[in-house]
Amino acid sequence: MTTTLTTAAHAQALADSDARAKAMVDAMTLDEQIGLMRTQAGFGLLSLGIPLPPSVPESMRKSTPPGALGSAGYVPAVERVGMPAQQMSDASLGVGNLGGFLRRGDEATSLPATLALAATFDLDLARAAGDMLGAEAHAKGFNVQLAGGVNLTREPRNGRNFEYAGEDPLLAGQIVGAQVAGIQGRHVVSTVKHFALNAQETGRFVHDARMDEAALRESDLLAFEIAIARGKPGSVMCAYNRINGLYACENPFLLGKVLKGDWKYPGWVMSDWGASHSLAPSLAAGLDQESPQDEPYFGGLKAAVERGEVSAERVREAALRIVRGFQSVGAIDHPATPGGAIDKDAHAEIAERVALQGMVLLKNDGVLPLATKVRKIVVIGGFADRGVLSGGGSSQVMPYGGHFLDKRGREGIAAVLSPVYGLSSPLEALRALRPDAQIIFDDGGDPARAAALAKDADLAIVFATRAEEEGMDALSPGLPYGQDELIAAVGAANPKTAVVLETGNPILMPWLSKVGAVLQAWYPGQRGGPAIARILTGEVSPSGRLPMTFPATMEQLPRPQVPGLDPTAKRAPLGLGVKVAPFALDFPEGADAGYRWFERTKARPLFSFGHGLTYTRFGYSKLAAQGGEGLSATFTLTNTGERAGAEVAQLYVAPPGGVHRLAGWARVELAPGESRQVTITADPRLLLSWDAKAGGWSREAGAYDLYVGKAAGSRDLPGKAKLTAATQGASR
Repeated sequence: MTTTLTTAAHAQALADSDARAKAMVDAMTLDEQIGLMRTQAGFGLLSLGIPLPPSVPESMRKSTPPGALGSAGYVPAVERVGMPAQQMSDASLGVGNLGGFLRRGDEATSLPATLALAATFDLDLARAAGDMLGAEAHAKGFNVQLAGGVNLTREPRNGRNFEYAGEDPLLAGQIVGAQVAGIQGRHVVSTVKHFALNAQETGRFVHDARMDEAALRESDLLAFEIAIARGKPGSVMCAYNRINGLYACENPFLLGKVLKGDWKYPGWVMSDWGASHSLAPSLAAGLDQESPQDEPYFGGLKAAVERGEVSAERVREAALRIVRGFQSVGAIDHPATPGGAIDKDAHAEIAERVALQGMVLLKNDGVLPLATKVRKIVVIGGFADRGVLSGGGSSQVMPYGGHFLDKRGREGIAAVLSPVYGLSSPLEALRALRPDAQIIFDDGGDPARAAALAKDADLAIVFATRAEEEGMDALSPGLPYGQDELIAAVGAANPKTAVVLETGNPILMPWLSKVGAVLQAWYPGQRGGPAIARILTGEVSPSGRLPMTFPATMEQLPRPQVPGLDPTAKRAPLGLGVKVAPFALDFPEGADAGYRWFERTKARPLFSFGHGLTYTRFGYSKLAAQGGEGLSATFTLTNTGERAGAEVAQLYVAPPGGVHRLAGWARVELAPGESRQVTITADPRLLLSWDAKAGGWSREAGAYDLYVGKAAGSRDLPGKAKLTAATQGASR
């Protein structure tokens, strides 16, 4: 349980926390302060007996350090002054346990993909998901969660998009900020990451992401600014890539000017694992903590202080920021201790709620929900008889109840780190909800056999999966292992075919016209099987909305091919052993990522950002727009269908001469026939633009075009509102 403090009480609590942090740091020796700034790997692979290829870094080969719990990172305690050890676990989708070998046999609640969380458009649920994650981490002894993926999903083939919250800065910032606040309410520090412009995995260690300041401020940096303002994370993790020529972790503009200067961020900056490239320049830029790598630069920190290259005051500042982060969330007064109680059922309920609200019904020609007269159903493919897929990489969770791996096409370390299927069977859940129906299963290995079974069924449900993982971007925008051909064959045999997609990214759908329904289930987490079944049968009406645009073709994108990606080159999870020559990564879309690019180019996507169907219908009417110092829209929303449902009404606003931006939304639940007056107030940050000449924010006076609708571009209720000019920096 968390409590909300008044503004004055919150300010006093921060002041008290800061004073205690200063006292603790000033009681430390120089060596102890430096010790806080150097993370070591919290695990070692040699002691586990795993065969290691040469590409595995030396820092991962040693034995687990004494005192470490077996996780991504560890910093020993400074017991003399009461500073606990920093026990850092990968997170976002649950308490991570990469490959299941960091902590043998340790399982955790598996949350759905963060894209699913973003698709809920529900900030209260995002906070509840963070609360669950923080509680579980604390009970396992972890006091730092490497959660909070804010990177905008600019590249729909990015292997790590499933960890992020979509392409829009307002949605991503608010959802991740709420999740971070939930984690930290359990006395566990959370990061936000990867700061910034870490838009693809290909070449992530070497590419130079290039974007002008105005575009960067209005998009990716805005997402981080919103997340930090809402979640107040104890730490920010800087990214691997360069930004405009300089590595993110030694970038004075990014860390010094923006984060610690303009935003006055009080916490500490940690590097991603192995992402630091210097000592004095990194410290001068704003890096406070070096995370594990084979050639540590911070290992020479004391000698640099003694030579006068780095001041002792800079070391104290970095240590203070770290201790302040711990003090601010109560991690020192409420230490995390292994062996705490975990309410697995309650946590699984949270995961199921995210799955239910995050699934997006993309298409439905009356096939769903399953009618009572549907008595013969064939379920095909996707390991639906056994479980549901999750994303791979450092965020991998070993779900309660067990798992299995799909090792097709993988060998060596890639096979060990295969993405996990949790044992939550959609087939079993469907049979439990529809005991009156004959439900048979086919593995989908033979499209002709599956099509023949579908032809004789009242309904066919094809489960299709595509694994995404850290370190690898998708070679193709389609489904692997012949699943596109399988769906096309089944759809041709029976137009009453529903497709359930377990993917971590948009995909192309060459078979779309042949099937009757498509449900985007993402990676649905701990209770993914029952959640999918409840949506298919109509026990729960779908209410998710797309946090990413689904393109119709790759040619519609700013970059039709992934820059730097060689389809013939070796690919490995986490990017281990993959050498890519440095290259420039340009962003012609600038601030207009995702749906804004589609509006700018007048391209028609397969499915728009914000799109999602329900089992009922909603009507919009009577728009009244108010301008002046701010902007809001009031309208009437009516459930015109025959069953209860939830609508996500979205407000889009375009400044004079610009494209529309999501400025706010309202998630509204209505009974059949019920109407409600709804007001959406535009977030004032989305009404401002960066003035490159003046070096600050401004708002142009004049008429702002707006619309309220079901999705980007839907324009159910178009309108205009006149706004007055704003002074630079207003409303931020």
